[in-house]
Formats: sequence, C-alpha cells, structure tokens
Amino acid sequence: MRGELFIRVIVAVLMGLGGWRLAVVVARQSETTHELTWVLSLAIGAYVTGFLLAPYIAIRPARWAAKRIRVFPRMFPMQSLLAAAIGLALALVIAALLTLPLSMLPGLWGQIMPLVTAVFLVTVSVPIAVLEGPAVLQFFFSGSPMLVSKRNGRSDLLILDTNAIIDGRIADIIQTGFIQGTLVIPRFVLDELRHIADSHDALRRNRGRRGLEMLTQLQKGSDIPVQISDLDFEDTPEVDSKLVMMARTLRCPIVSNDLNLNRVASLQGVKVLSINELANAVKPVILPGEEMILRIVQEGKEAGQGIGFLDDGTMVVVEGARRYLDSDISIAVTRVLQTAAGRIIFAQPREPVDERIRR
Repeated sequence: MRGELFIRVIVAVLMGLGGWRLAVVVARQSETTHELTWVLSLAIGAYVTGFLLAPYIAIRPARWAAKRIRVFPRMFPMQSLLAAAIGLALALVIAALLTLPLSMLPGLWGQIMPLVTAVFLVTVSVPIAVLEGPAVLQFFFSGSPMLVSKRNGRSDLLILDTNAIIDGRIADIIQTGFIQGTLVIPRFVLDELRHIADSHDALRRNRGRRGLEMLTQLQKGSDIPVQISDLDFEDTPEVDSKLVMMARTLRCPIVSNDLNLNRVASLQGVKVLSINELANAVKPVILPGEEMILRIVQEGKEAGQGIGFLDDGTMVVVEGARRYLDSDISIAVTRVLQTAAGRIIFAQPREPVDERIRR
C-alpha cells in the first residue's frame, strides 16, 4: 500500500513538473493571460491527473511486465535464447562483411542496400537458429551436452502442490529414479504450507510442519533440482486455480494426490501426475480365490467383521474374523473392489495359523 502511494506521488510530481514547463511555454506565447495563471492551472491539473491515473499508466503496466519477465525464462528456454543470439551474431557479421562491397553500388543503391541486406539476414537467420536450436548448440558447443534440448523440446518441469509435499511419498519416488526433470515449488504453495504449520489445530499444524520437513529433504537430498518459483497470479485467490494457471503457462504437469485438483485440471487440459494412481498401479495383482496369511488387527464396521492390512497398506475386510482379533489366519479372497481412493479386498477366513501349526 505504501509502495503504491509512493508511485502515485512520483508520477504526480513528474506530470506536475511537465505541466509547469508547458505552462511557461504557453504563457510566453499568450499575451492575454498572466503567466502565473497558466502555471497554477496546468501544473496543479497535471499533478492531480497524474495522481489519479498513476495505477493505469505506471502500477498496472509494471505488474504486467513483472509477470511476463517471470514467465519469460520458462516460455523461452535458455537453449532457444542462445540459439537466437548465435543466429543474430552470424547475421550481423555477414552483413558487416557485405557492407563495403554493397556501398560501392552506384547512386541510391549504395546507401540502402547495406541496411536492407542486414535486415534480411537477421530476419531469416534468427528464426532458423531458434527452430534448429539443438543442432546449432551442438555444433558450437559440442563439449557441453547440458546445452542440448531435453525431451525433444518439451518442458521437463514438474509442479508440486501442497498435498504432494505433505504426503511425502514423492521423495521415495524420486529416489527410485522414475522422475526426471526439475521440481518447481510455487511461492504461494510455500505460503500455504507456512500457514498450515502455524495453525491452531494440532493436526493441521503437524501436517504443515511435516510438509516443510519434506521440502527441506527434497532440496538437500534429492538427485533432481528443486526450484522455488515466484510466478504468482494475484487476481486468483485459490491455490488450486493458481496451480492450474501456472501449469498452463509453463506447459508442464502437476504432481498431486488431490482428487478435486485432478478433475479441475483435466477439464482445463492440464495433466496431473497422481501419486495415488501411481501407488495403485504398482500394487501386486490379487485375484478372487487366492489364499494368504493375514493378521487381524481391528474390528470391522459390520457385525463379525475383522480387518487386516497388506504390506502395501491395502485394507482387507474378512467376514466372520472378529473372533480372530490379534491373530494370524489363513484367508481366501472373495472379491476386490477398486475405488478412486484405493483398493479394498474382501475375504473369508479359512482357519487360524496357530490351529494349523498344532495339527
């Protein structure tokens, strides 16, 4: 707020000075009006106008430019910028070499042909260099493979949302080497984590602190780079909407385990890498009729039910296994239910493991 007021005053003073200088010029050419009248009217009017119009002629354009500057490095990767610079340099060198012979042409041609040739070479060489960026960089920087474009020019960025950071499984996935690229943590996600960590609710506070710890672990112990992005969308208050807009701007997917974010992003054409879907995809296949040993750890919701869990956390509901609480029993799978939240297995008990051992 103070910064905006300061900019308003600066713009108003500059326009007031301009109005004062204009008033002096006009007063000298006018014979009917006193100079002081022109100075007061134009200077004060320009000052007031500048103070009122400052948000439209200075503040809002500055914010727009700041957003474009933040997005610019991602919309135009370093490989493209280097290739464009090389193409421009080559065009200027060739134009300089042709300047002397072209300037010897008779008449007007000797004056305009060097300029026309330079503009033509720059217009042709820069787009070609950008389109053939990897080949150009490979030719000039054959000893630096980091300058060559990755993934055929596609973005290798991955945006992490708040739930994915708090979940923590992303760190284990990175250690496996299945994720390649650069992890991007938006600044507004960090702010949300900080607010959750400062919450009065103990559960939310613990979740927020866990997220900050996982973020520190990612920055220090991860094999892939982690970047904090200041790109923000101040006109959008919701974090999920900001994530979708950021993914559309940077043309990269979002890593999350939020089902609602997945649906909203899919409707807007943004790809979401769901950690829950990945976990379900790598779980072992269990078919009805299979037998296994399971420990019953708690009672079920329905009468007589017992509940156990597999090594991957999958819940198994066993009918009539309540009497085997805190015991290992042999079960036979009857059906497998796949839901959006995960997988649930239903089974029937065969006999306790202790009784089989006694036999």
